[in-house]
Amino acid sequence: MSNDPAKVRLMALHAMRWSGLALVIFGLMALYGRIALPREIASALVIVGLIDALIMPTVFARRWKSPPP
Repeated sequence: MSNDPAKVRLMALHAMRWSGLALVIFGLMALYGRIALPREIASALVIVGLIDALIMPTVFARRWKSPPP
């Protein structure tokens, strides 16, 4: 694997999106009673997962954007 910063950042963004999706699925399973968790925790997992999957990659992409030459 190369040490290209762009490739590392892209992999980090994809990992963040997939982990957010996993949190949403886990939270929805708990909300529908497939996993024994309180509804408050399940709702929090869904909300945090949505933020993690949809908003945070955009925030990090803006912070990591290269300055103009």
